[in-house]
Amino acid sequence: MNDKSLIMSRRMFLRGTGLALALPWLETFAASSRGKDETPRRFLSVYHPDGVGLPLKSDPAWKDWSWFPRGNEKDFELTKVLEVLETLRSEVTIYSGLSHPAARNVHGHSNADQYLTGAPIGGQGPYKNTISVDQVIAEHAGEFTRHASLVMSTNGGVGGPRGAQTQSFNREGRPVPAMNKPKQIFDLLFVTSGKDAAARLARSKSALDFLIANTRSLERQLSNHDQQTLSQYLDAVRDTELKLEKAQKWINTPIPQVDTRNLHLDAEPKEARLYFQTMYELVYLAFLSDSTRVATFQLGRENGEGPHDLLSLAVGLGGAHGLTHAVKNPGGWQNLGTYNRYQAEEFGRFVQKLKDTPEPNGRGNMLDNTFAMHGSASSSFHLSRNYPIISAGGKNLGFTNGRYLKFGKGNEDNQAGAGIASDAGWTSKMEVEELPLSKLFVTVLQRLGVETDSFGGESGTLTKV
Repeated sequence: MNDKSLIMSRRMFLRGTGLALALPWLETFAASSRGKDETPRRFLSVYHPDGVGLPLKSDPAWKDWSWFPRGNEKDFELTKVLEVLETLRSEVTIYSGLSHPAARNVHGHSNADQYLTGAPIGGQGPYKNTISVDQVIAEHAGEFTRHASLVMSTNGGVGGPRGAQTQSFNREGRPVPAMNKPKQIFDLLFVTSGKDAAARLARSKSALDFLIANTRSLERQLSNHDQQTLSQYLDAVRDTELKLEKAQKWINTPIPQVDTRNLHLDAEPKEARLYFQTMYELVYLAFLSDSTRVATFQLGRENGEGPHDLLSLAVGLGGAHGLTHAVKNPGGWQNLGTYNRYQAEEFGRFVQKLKDTPEPNGRGNMLDNTFAMHGSASSSFHLSRNYPIISAGGKNLGFTNGRYLKFGKGNEDNQAGAGIASDAGWTSKMEVEELPLSKLFVTVLQRLGVETDSFGGESGTLTKV
């Protein structure tokens, strides 16, 4: 088998001294490496626990620190919480009025498990989950990539029933363990083999040092476009690798056993921010190299201390979970809104990076072929209704952005459940109408090439999307 035939296999890697790096899609070898539909269709779901800030209109904080925009489908105004996405306005859609019917009277501490499944797991008693939407997509797209999906969270592992630390569940409803260490994820792209590989890597400033010589011989076979693609890819990998050590310091720092209101971390807040950005960059690299087309990233466990509770240090605040309990304190809505703004800002940074990266096969940019969503299974305090959701991208998949889509009836101003800071909200009778989130998932599945008319116990797609 000659060198070219090795490269032509989409599962092959750039190899050198016991290391292997997955290659991005290269047009030079496209004819033998893919079928007629050459453009990847990608999916990302980012989940954040604890909901968002929803003060009452009568509260002075409503003008600036309510999460949902004000206005109509195209003529809407972002508050300070989401204004960090203003430059990406034409690339994002904001949703209200969606939730899972089976979870609307489940306490917000127990609802994350069903966010991507829609399963009726209930708030207590026997527990049985179902497959998550990302894993349905992974079953469809996984045959084309080395990894069917990339499952990540800040806390890692699976957690427990109604306290999941992963968003992904397999066909049997069992949780798929999430990875939370950047190096662990990095090693999915840099595969070590051979007894001397680890030692050589430890002595090297970068794993890429072992691969540069191979790129020179490879580049002679590539078109000008592919040479630029490969160069951009290697730069991105090196940049991410150099951040790993600092990011790892943050995740490995022991969490003090103190009251959640007084949580602190010896590591600097900038390391929490760096960790967050590095995890996003690893998703970007996984997509760019076509190592996978499906990813989930959970920013913590509901009602649980852990690394996620410290992400808010990046914006100078205390424990993230405690922010939702302190909204009635002076500056409370602003503090929660500031943290929600930070979450949106980092999601926007990732979205912008996809937009700035030309699709390796030339069809638009990477964002055009990616549906990325960011949301929570709670809106206001512990209230499993009116999920705050943002989606971005997917222009080549049929999604039209630059819109604020309101679904259901009776809560057009998002005041149902607003202003609450106690469990009175989730126990209350639902007086408004919301549509099933699973209808959005059916829409996403169909546009990603999965033939189905139902998901999560619901049939049909979501209109207007």
